[in-house]
Amino acid sequence: MAASPMPKKLRFLDTDVGGRPHAFNPAELFLAAIAACMIKGIERVTPMIKFDLRDVEVKLHGIRQDSPPKMVSVNYELIVDTDETDQRLELLHTNVRKYGTISNSVAEAVKLEGLIRRR
Repeated sequence: MAASPMPKKLRFLDTDVGGRPHAFNPAELFLAAIAACMIKGIERVTPMIKFDLRDVEVKLHGIRQDSPPKMVSVNYELIVDTDETDQRLELLHTNVRKYGTISNSVAEAVKLEGLIRRR
């Protein structure tokens, strides 16, 4: 299977060796990438399955091992403001997990578990 080419436009992160008080650290960027993937997946699949929602929130918690330093697991919670049935909510969750490039890649390397619930 051929890999999709990456966009040609480069983006840079504003970092500093001395640190920046409002910049994400690498672990936070890792978690933010997972959250962004899940949100993008929700944006992509909701029109396809005609899922009605008002808002979505993603909460993540990563567990880091000190030696050697690495993430060992990530737990997430997808909180959806919707009147859809529980079955439809699970359908949304299944699609988000099945088609997320970043979340699928992470799940190959660390334990990625979570749930979806309504607000």
